[in-house]
Amino acid sequence: MKNSRALSLHVPEPRTRPGDAPDFSGVDVSRPGAVPRPDIATDPREIRDLAYGLIRVLDDHGEAVGPWDPRLDADVLLAGLKAMMLTRAYDDRMYRAQRQGKTSFFMKSRGEEAVAVAQAMALDRDDMCFPTYRQQGLLIARGYPLIQMMNQVYSNERDPMKGRQLPSMYSSRETGFFSISGNLGTQFSQAVGWAMASAYKGDTRIASGWIGDGATAEADFHHALTFASVYRAPVILNIVNNQWAISSFQGLAGGEATTFAARAIGYGLPALRVDGNDFLAVHAATAWAAERARANLGATVIELFTYRAESHSTSDDPSRYRPADEAERWPLGDPVARLAQHLTVLGCWSQERQAAQQKALDDLVRAAQREAEAVPALGSKSSSRVTDMFDDVYAETPWHLRQQARELEG
Repeated sequence: MKNSRALSLHVPEPRTRPGDAPDFSGVDVSRPGAVPRPDIATDPREIRDLAYGLIRVLDDHGEAVGPWDPRLDADVLLAGLKAMMLTRAYDDRMYRAQRQGKTSFFMKSRGEEAVAVAQAMALDRDDMCFPTYRQQGLLIARGYPLIQMMNQVYSNERDPMKGRQLPSMYSSRETGFFSISGNLGTQFSQAVGWAMASAYKGDTRIASGWIGDGATAEADFHHALTFASVYRAPVILNIVNNQWAISSFQGLAGGEATTFAARAIGYGLPALRVDGNDFLAVHAATAWAAERARANLGATVIELFTYRAESHSTSDDPSRYRPADEAERWPLGDPVARLAQHLTVLGCWSQERQAAQQKALDDLVRAAQREAEAVPALGSKSSSRVTDMFDDVYAETPWHLRQQARELEG
């Protein structure tokens, strides 16, 4: 029979647009401490509810509650707060440098610092990370020098990437930080492949990969989950759901229909959905997934529910597609402020200490910036040669490239 009703196509739309009042009434926030913490060996089919709830530890008063409380020492929490504050201070300084015309491009992570910092601290130092462009906190938490990060942003003579990457797309093999790829989604395939190789060699290191909510619509996402499931790869697959891609809201990637964590269920993988602005919850969930991977129980998918408080990049204007004050109304608050509140409750922090540390970190970043800006731009030295383009590409340079280099030196 002919269909008597005309068909219509559903196109997801955000609840609000510029000029509207922010509306987060559709955000389902679990009560802190309400989500159970299963044993790492639990069959993924028995913990499907974890893909729909929200693991939270910090309550509105700054108290740590519930079974996911990682019970971290105060020194660890203080180190985490410092790393998050340093990440934010670094971002602010480099953003200002771009606006002053000192570099071409930059991407901030404001509002998402707990994702990178807490996860870095929950992983082992030699575990391999496959980040996107908003996980600079991984490098900072692992002690990578700020001056090296700035050298890369400025593409100066000390740029460790030698001008072969966009500013803020870092790489550090010694820090376990794989080269950032501008082609989104590749991080998952690379992380799964690296983890499979680690297991094949009988190594002890695991891998962790990060993508945004929009990249879950890429084919790499599904390829990675298939291989991770089939081969029980020792990997953590993190989906940073910060609500917005460069200008499209997460519903266009499927977030309106269900959670991003729920996509793991079809692959037989355990999924955790976590308050990404809760340092303790992020640390606890990552530690759970890491323990599971080290026990040869396979991969875990984690959706980190957070909010991109700033523009996608310095080439983006979020006021064109979302309310101007939406970030301030985000119901899960600010990760730095929430951890500072918790430390204050514990009796080892105060507004005075916060202000003093902020000034010290601002001074540290400013000094590193002065040092980086004193270095000549890449290619400005007489020692630079056109044949430098052949360096650091191959372990052994092929004969035809050696010949071309000789011809250029002529």
